[in-house]
Amino acid sequence: MMKLNFKVVGIPKPGGSKRTFFNKKTGKGIIVDTCKKVKQWRDTVISIVSEVYTGAPLPGPIKLDITFHMPRPQHHYGTGKNKSILKFNAPKYHICVPDRTKLLRSTEDALTKILWRNDSQIVAGNIIKLYTNTQPGADIYIEELDEQ
Repeated sequence: MMKLNFKVVGIPKPGGSKRTFFNKKTGKGIIVDTCKKVKQWRDTVISIVSEVYTGAPLPGPIKLDITFHMPRPQHHYGTGKNKSILKFNAPKYHICVPDRTKLLRSTEDALTKILWRNDSQIVAGNIIKLYTNTQPGADIYIEELDEQ
């Protein structure tokens, strides 16, 4: 059974939310992601996974664990000479937007056709959003599960 663990550095971006615009000239609708930087995040994920995995997409059930490390806002730190010191009451967990399901969606979409055929193969896992004091990104762990 294959196990893979890797880190993606960058600010995680949400995926899945769409907006539709009507083109008066062509009479057709145009669907675009509401997050303009989701393509950049997906491209970063694809680039990293392509360095660590070169096999065919996995055919069976998969466990996916992701810890998203979100950048801290400046108000979590002190001011003046304490501007680099984290306040004692600064939260550990990232409980604001984007929500974890949207972050998961953009990351799953980037890994589809590379690590698995379809994200419906993901049957287990944990998704966590934390603040980071260092580099934002995502720690990704994939485990191929036994059918038995």
